[in-house]
Amino acid sequence: MDQQTSGTWKGRPVDSEVAAQEAWQQSGKWFTYEGHAIFSRMAGQGEPLLLIHGFPTASWDWHRLWPMLVQGNHLLAPDMLGFGFSDKPRHYAYSIEDQSDLIQGMLEGLGLTSVHLLAHDYGCSVAQELLAREQEGTLPFEIASVCFLNGALFPEVHSPLLIQNLLRSPLGGLISRALTRRSFERSFIKLFGSKSRPDQQDLDDFWHLITYNNGRGILHQLIHFMEERRCHRHRWVSALQNARQPMRLISGVADPVSGAATAQRYQEMISDADVVQLKNVGHYPHFESPWEVFGAYREFRKRQ
Repeated sequence: MDQQTSGTWKGRPVDSEVAAQEAWQQSGKWFTYEGHAIFSRMAGQGEPLLLIHGFPTASWDWHRLWPMLVQGNHLLAPDMLGFGFSDKPRHYAYSIEDQSDLIQGMLEGLGLTSVHLLAHDYGCSVAQELLAREQEGTLPFEIASVCFLNGALFPEVHSPLLIQNLLRSPLGGLISRALTRRSFERSFIKLFGSKSRPDQQDLDDFWHLITYNNGRGILHQLIHFMEERRCHRHRWVSALQNARQPMRLISGVADPVSGAATAQRYQEMISDADVVQLKNVGHYPHFESPWEVFGAYREFRKRQ
């Protein structure tokens, strides 16, 4: 694991924002999955709430929402294998099924009998797989509720960015290793609403999470989840349609990848669909407009 020297972070003097990410890492807990070290954050009291992050970032995505949610929940936020501060093995068969095994093992190890899920992007596919397992009777715990944030729940309306298509192409390995900071920023900024784009410090933080432990070199392996979504479309959409617990989709509709079209498809496919649409918010609503997301999530939970 990389170690950061006192007084510096990413090779420069610590300021308040930089120190926040360093503190996030230093306050983490670790567990082992398949011989690999997995980073997680845990805090708060109340009903367990599992926060499942997206691609290509990590649990740090939740840091703006964290102080609001921690007041009434027992928060659990892992960096899945290959992401953030967790191990990033180069020769590994990354998959949504395997990440779901990781999450299931984590919750079993904590002895939880019930958990709420709040998932974003890639994490939405993990949540769908966990729902499918619960419906099959193979989970040792209950999923009390599920809230989705801008995930490709329906692959037929997903519109990946050019860089995502390149990473999943036969040239993906070369593209992944050759990804520059500039090309990352140019693509990443497109995901955000025009009024809520990350500043330079935010981009520094996201880039650090991606490149930590040589993570840039495995992006083409992680992105296989896009093909998994297509292959498991029936299983994962059926899990939504057959869900017995309360569900809500909070959608940043300015998201070019899984925004307005996904929200519309959700309303078409899910009976009594509960959708909250956030105007001028993009793919990272919990980062771009945490107060709006918190308000929508708190109202969702109060209704249960």
